[in-house]
Amino acid sequence: MLDCAAYIGQYPFRHLPHPEPDVLVRVIEREDLSGAWVGYLPSAWHRDPAAGNDALFAALAPYRQVLQPAPVVRPDWPLWERTLRDLVEEGAAAIRAYPMQWGMAPHDATLLALALACGELGVPLVLTVRFEDLRQRHPLDVAGDLTAAHVRALGRAGERVKLVITGAGRELIEEVHWGLTPEEQRRVFWDFAWIWGPPEDHFAHLLRSVGAERFLYGTHWPLRLAQNPRANLDLLPEDLRATAISDARSLER
Repeated sequence: MLDCAAYIGQYPFRHLPHPEPDVLVRVIEREDLSGAWVGYLPSAWHRDPAAGNDALFAALAPYRQVLQPAPVVRPDWPLWERTLRDLVEEGAAAIRAYPMQWGMAPHDATLLALALACGELGVPLVLTVRFEDLRQRHPLDVAGDLTAAHVRALGRAGERVKLVITGAGRELIEEVHWGLTPEEQRRVFWDFAWIWGPPEDHFAHLLRSVGAERFLYGTHWPLRLAQNPRANLDLLPEDLRATAISDARSLER
């Protein structure tokens, strides 16, 4: 499995131990994963993500066999289309966007244009619901969670769009999934690091109702323990133990 939700770099609102790529490589090996799509964590709060993208590619250069860059494209920034093409040509496995941090509404025309452009280039667009639980969030971290309306709007944008939504819980997943047509549902994938296992068994419920093929492996390292998604799988009821979730590698060009 490939980790679709990993980061390097420091977090503005609390200290993170060991957010370096060489440590992430060891985490990937320990968890028996094939690799990771890696974002640069500070970029979510940068007005211009260019410097963060440069730092990401430079930091991952010695580890590209395992760590694949997932840089940021801000679609309300000048020449973003050229930036997107250049990043894909440089080997970006996926593109990240942070509409809540940028103050973009669900039907923002530039956000829809980014989703369509990523679809045309064959790369998934990764959106993050949350970095921290609301109860832990720093008072200066004022962006809300990604909304179901954002995901539905992008899922309806075009047939070539591929969305990966990280950090969602059962409520958001169901609100989005059952508000889309079957064709639109197939464009949206979710990681399950934030979904409750026992005793609530939200994860088992979603595998049965939404379908295992809609879920990808994601750790959210170094913000969360990398063992969380593995525990989610290990704690599934007996009848779901052999369930095969999707691998993010299947979404790559």
